[in-house]
Amino acid sequence: MGVVAGAVLEAGGHVIGVIPEALLEREVAHNGLPELRVVASMHERKALMADLSDGFIVLPGGLGTLEEFFEVASWAQLGLHRKPCGVVNVAGFFDPLRAMLAQCVAERFLRTEHEAMIIVAPDVDSLLAQFDEYQPPEVPRLIDRSQT
Repeated sequence: MGVVAGAVLEAGGHVIGVIPEALLEREVAHNGLPELRVVASMHERKALMADLSDGFIVLPGGLGTLEEFFEVASWAQLGLHRKPCGVVNVAGFFDPLRAMLAQCVAERFLRTEHEAMIIVAPDVDSLLAQFDEYQPPEVPRLIDRSQT
């Protein structure tokens, strides 16, 4: 996250950092941010970041990255926000994730419309171009009782 924040600042962009107090005390905060908001918990951090964001992009990462991305993607599925959710599939890193989502659709745990809410692109430029065109699907019901 620090590398991305540094690159955004270097390119003239604006960065707002959001960090829980516990991590601030462990001195992992980015010291060069023009704005750093300190919150009480990870839950508060994710809620504030979601409120501040126009969309959500995931880069290759670990458990925390995946957890945060799936949370905002599930919020989109539930209609809690209508912001784009995207994956930068660097060198095919997320190909197994795409296969897992396809399996979820095949097994009827995930609707095709909801799978399509996750935009996948090989690089940031193509992802942002797709974000510009994003229209969230209108899915009236999550569960059709006649199909269960």
